Amino acid sequence: MVQGPRFKDIYLAHRRIKGLIRRTPLEYSPFFSETCGGEVYMKLENLQLTGAYKIRGALNKMLQLDDEERERGVVTASSGNHAQGIGYAAKMLGVKALVVVPSITPKTKIEAIKRYGVDLIIHGRIFDEAELRAHELAGELSRIYISAYNDFDIIAGAGTVGLEMIEEEPDLEVILCPVGSGGLLSGISILFKSLNPEIEILGVQSKASPVICESFKRGEYVEIPIEEMEESIAESLYGGFERGAITFDIVKELVSDIMLVKEVDIKTAICLLLEHHHQVAEGAGAVGLAALMEDEERFKGKKVGTIISGGNIDISSLRELLIEKR
Repeated sequence: MVQGPRFKDIYLAHRRIKGLIRRTPLEYSPFFSETCGGEVYMKLENLQLTGAYKIRGALNKMLQLDDEERERGVVTASSGNHAQGIGYAAKMLGVKALVVVPSITPKTKIEAIKRYGVDLIIHGRIFDEAELRAHELAGELSRIYISAYNDFDIIAGAGTVGLEMIEEEPDLEVILCPVGSGGLLSGISILFKSLNPEIEILGVQSKASPVICESFKRGEYVEIPIEEMEESIAESLYGGFERGAITFDIVKELVSDIMLVKEVDIKTAICLLLEHHHQVAEGAGAVGLAALMEDEERFKGKKVGTIISGGNIDISSLRELLIEKR
């Protein structure tokens, strides 16, 4: 097995953050089950503290910093949700935090990050550019850099999503997981494959930014120029990952496939989730539902778990979607 956290690390992360986060519902969906002819369960991390699963990894990491590291402070790069998790943990622990986000970060996420009292810098258009600047600042300021995905403790924290799912529905056959840089997908893959080697793990990414999908297909790191990427409502899946990231090796070994979904189907999924379950999902959180609609036959007769990873969508974007769908 490739280098990375193990089931034990995810279990210890669960113990470490228990009581500090919400145990979110795993909700059966009659509508999406009928849509694909399977049995669909949605892990509603849009109801998590800070509105996304990212707080799990952020807390797991920050709680393990020693006194000297806490005194120095931390730096991170984020497309929005990880920054809120770091901000929440930093405020709880009294740690200085500097966050770098790209300009595509939605206004609602930027405003939420600011509320935690972190120092915020907007740099670059996409996550990759913000990540590079954050690394530079961590060195200049002699602070601890905390990756949003390329970190054992962040991945282990993300894996606790899967632990809660399997405790409630131990016989899931397929897992649909949003994937940008691979932190969540790595964590849940380690968890599920440790307990059920036969389970099918599918990453889901927007066609607008298929970096990890193309890398997965070729078996090696692939860089896609920003000018070749289209705009996406799933902005937190936008961009790529660091060359040599541990997430990519984990994904290559444990993930069955990575599906690409169209923007129109992501938008439709957001609206259908709101209409039939009264749940608000951001673009990244709805990609698994979009995959169910795009390839119904693949999930027919299967017991499927899909992770609604976050709900931090700008109200203006949501309003536009609803007007479009009228």
